[in-house]
Amino acid sequence: MIPRIHARGISSAEALAEALGRPVSDEEGLTTDHTVVAYWPGLDHYTLDDEQKIWTSATWAEHLDDPNWQYPFAASEQDDRCAIWHADVRLHPDDRTLTGPEWSEIAHRLARTAGIATPGDDQGCRWIAVQARPGRLDLLANLVRLDGEWQRQDAHLPRRLVAEARRIEADLRLRAPEEAHVHRAPGPEAASVAGQLAQVLFQITDERSGPLATVRGLVEHASQRLSGLPQSYGPETGIRLELAAARLHALQRDLEHAAIGLTEQARLAPAGPLQSAAPPAPGARRTR
Repeated sequence: MIPRIHARGISSAEALAEALGRPVSDEEGLTTDHTVVAYWPGLDHYTLDDEQKIWTSATWAEHLDDPNWQYPFAASEQDDRCAIWHADVRLHPDDRTLTGPEWSEIAHRLARTAGIATPGDDQGCRWIAVQARPGRLDLLANLVRLDGEWQRQDAHLPRRLVAEARRIEADLRLRAPEEAHVHRAPGPEAASVAGQLAQVLFQITDERSGPLATVRGLVEHASQRLSGLPQSYGPETGIRLELAAARLHALQRDLEHAAIGLTEQARLAPAGPLQSAAPPAPGARRTR
């Protein structure tokens, strides 16, 4: 099971379209007992007891976007309004077909690990889990909480998601990624190099002090300053800078996932070189 965190976005329609593999629609219905396999507990207050829980994909997207309109001044630590959080996990092709309750359990466990679902927190994030593609589960959340605060996430979230994915694999008897493509364990020297490179990548991608986060913050700040200038000066450039900042964030996450992969490879390496007995020389006496 391989987790991936996407770059945060402004509109949940784009994230939901990515999860579905097709554009959102005001005609296509998504049910809460099939496609939407898990969701935040407060959703039950938005439907009548006898109402069939089928919303169009466009309605689901609007529901996730609502906090953005309710709290127009909520912003992240980087002072941006990209509140739509999206992550997905993918099973190994040889994994068995999971049931709806199993997908729901995976969704709730990953949501708790990501910090978007905290037991007992009735003012948390709106989130849903979508199982629309074979062997794949998507989590979508609005980081603007019901109390108007921004749900903060730290730089160690990718590693926590990977660790939880390993535990889920063990609990549900699924295949771990290394079983799929690691044919032989690297030697100790290769593992040492992989570990060193992983540390370098973690430093580069650190959300608090890494250079990519710093550059992204400066680009986002410039974008916001330009968006407030008259039309002939800066809004168009501001939009281009906002898109560039999103690409920087995606690059940051890709490098972070690469670092996690190197760490996993180093962990799987043997402690020392494999020892094999040399064949005896002709006429040599065998010893036991």
